[in-house]
Amino acid sequence: MKPEGYKFESLGIIRDGSKSTEKKSVYEKGYHVTETVVITRSKQPVSVFSRIHSSREKGYVSANAVTFEAIDQCASLFKKATYVMDRGYDDNKVFLKLDEMKQDYVIRLTSRRKVQYHNKWMPATEFRDRRKGKIKMKLRYHDTDHEAYLSHVKVMITASRKPIWLVLVYGITEHPMMLATNIPIRSRDDVIRVAKLYFSRWRIEEYFRCKKTVFEFENFRVRSLKAINALNFYMTLCMAYLAFLSLKPQSNQMRCNVIEAADPIKEHVFFLGYRFAAGIARILSFAHEGCKGWFKPTRVKYCQLSFL
Repeated sequence: MKPEGYKFESLGIIRDGSKSTEKKSVYEKGYHVTETVVITRSKQPVSVFSRIHSSREKGYVSANAVTFEAIDQCASLFKKATYVMDRGYDDNKVFLKLDEMKQDYVIRLTSRRKVQYHNKWMPATEFRDRRKGKIKMKLRYHDTDHEAYLSHVKVMITASRKPIWLVLVYGITEHPMMLATNIPIRSRDDVIRVAKLYFSRWRIEEYFRCKKTVFEFENFRVRSLKAINALNFYMTLCMAYLAFLSLKPQSNQMRCNVIEAADPIKEHVFFLGYRFAAGIARILSFAHEGCKGWFKPTRVKYCQLSFL
């Protein structure tokens, strides 16, 4: 978001998610950000694709083209993965792309989505309103313990006309969530796994919140889109390094020193980005010589003048 910007290159108009509601959309000046984030073994998020773009760029194709480029990047890195997406990606083109690449997905549906059940097309909201969750699940979402109830039914969507599963989640939000997945569901545990995959997204949301607050993601001053993406690249590297620290054993000396310098109030947290960033910032605040004091300079050996 750059509501006060005038001189930024290719500055476009975007939807303000914090001010918009289901009934009314608020638009401001800014850029679109397409980012693909994976969850590591330590359940910390790491970005593998990040691009700031605008529909006013010269030669710009579409937001879907950037999204598909991100999916292709992930496919080249991981071959097979499960893509978890929010309602903004409830798009037939996205479903077709993932089906074509034979990738698994869990995508939250919008209230406008229609599905086919017993050769009859109907709004997905009809299933949401007339069914009740029979599978009980406890989960921690946004640092709060919740009790959710799940239901599932096999349907088809207009995109690929292939059977998929519609998983309904009750008790978390005002309106039950509708999740579309092509992951086979054969048991109660499979339904819970699909729901947990979607709710792992809150770590991704924390990733972006950390990027905005710790590294002031939106507070840039450079004007060209190339320079803006360069700054974003360096922020992404910093966030990746914070995730790298989380992979180290808890007994690792460096990790212990960083956490000790952060002086945390809580002993255990689920997202470690803020803690590592605060610890590193405090350690570096005592460095007055800069990086030059940490590395021995390499000098070129010159031959001494000699008279023969």
